[in-house]
Amino acid sequence: MTAPGSGDQIGRFLTVADAAEILAVDVAAVDELIRSGELPAIRVGSSGPWRIERTQLEVWIEEQYELTRRHSAWQQGEFANIVELSGARTARLRPVD
Repeated sequence: MTAPGSGDQIGRFLTVADAAEILAVDVAAVDELIRSGELPAIRVGSSGPWRIERTQLEVWIEEQYELTRRHSAWQQGEFANIVELSGARTARLRPVD
């Protein structure tokens, strides 16, 4: 997975298998991400193998972390409730005498 003359540095482009190994998923999962357009990739030739630019994979991973963070924050109620977002006034309850 290293480019000639680059020592231990990874090359600019990854194979689908390389990306699958990095993500710890099977090749079919990476293929689906590519075909859905979620993970940017290019073909080498008109029907050649897919290649994923290393930086694009890193961006995709960061986006997944952000989506997970947002989902977790939403679930924990850190976002304002819908009434507050809409600007609607809420009725205040008064104590019963």
